[in-house]
Amino acid sequence: MTDPYAILGVAKTASEDEIRKAFRKLAKRHHPDLNPGDKGAEAKFKEISQANELLSDKEKRRRFDAGEIDASGQEMPPRGFYRDQAGGAGGAKYQRAGGHESFVDMGGIFSEMFGERRGGGEGFQGGFDMGGMPVTYSLRVPFLVAARGGKQRVNLPDGKTLDIDIPEGATNGQTLRLKGQGMPGTKGRPTGDAYVEVHVEPHAFFEARDNDIHVELPVTLSEAVLGGKVKVPTVGGPVMLNVPAGSNTGASLRLKGRGLIDARSGVRGDQYVKLKVVLPDQPDDKLKQFLETWEAGRGHDPRQAMEQFT
Repeated sequence: MTDPYAILGVAKTASEDEIRKAFRKLAKRHHPDLNPGDKGAEAKFKEISQANELLSDKEKRRRFDAGEIDASGQEMPPRGFYRDQAGGAGGAKYQRAGGHESFVDMGGIFSEMFGERRGGGEGFQGGFDMGGMPVTYSLRVPFLVAARGGKQRVNLPDGKTLDIDIPEGATNGQTLRLKGQGMPGTKGRPTGDAYVEVHVEPHAFFEARDNDIHVELPVTLSEAVLGGKVKVPTVGGPVMLNVPAGSNTGASLRLKGRGLIDARSGVRGDQYVKLKVVLPDQPDDKLKQFLETWEAGRGHDPRQAMEQFT
């Protein structure tokens, strides 16, 4: 991935709020749900999501700026580190794969460290007796899968695939433990565990704030003025919402218990619906004629409160 600052179109001195706004703007433009079948938009969305994931995390952003990790979040190896040239017993060497370091012939290396350097002392011959090492993975999970729970497939470096159970209400940065899916142990010892860090992808219009969901809902002029029931999407499926007569852009309505579930307490958050009055692209002649003769509308100044600041 290229420079995350360049991807989001922000300066390196950008504030958290500037980064958040830049990401939201780009996410709405390139989200796959709004661009069905567009592979370019899908790739761009993944790129900006990864950039936002790094820059919205204070510690990751600090480490990236300091050159400790790269733009994909991987560790940057120190220059001249001895393992680049190190060899183990019998010529076994360290290998690098995909930007990660891995050991070849772990038994031989530990034998060298604890046995051969001690003259082959008793108890160290034949390799170091230990359980399997743990491994860690990052997994990108669609917003609704994290909200509702479900299966998500991950491809492991050894070619195996696993269908992971994502718990309902999974949060960004949450770590899932996969028992026995790590490195194999030596001399019959148990296999290590795998730890999967969940990274929840943003949604086209849902925004999670703690356990609450926030969504901006377009409504017609008639629905805002006259009121009525409208269909609203929620993470659990669409529901009907009563829009009060005389509603305006910015009005916020609450759908109780329609948010995300808290894994610890079992309590579900709410969904907050912010109304946005949207006119048709081409208003018809009758609407134009009405507004031209609407005296009350002519006397209303929605910008009056701004005058005290100018």
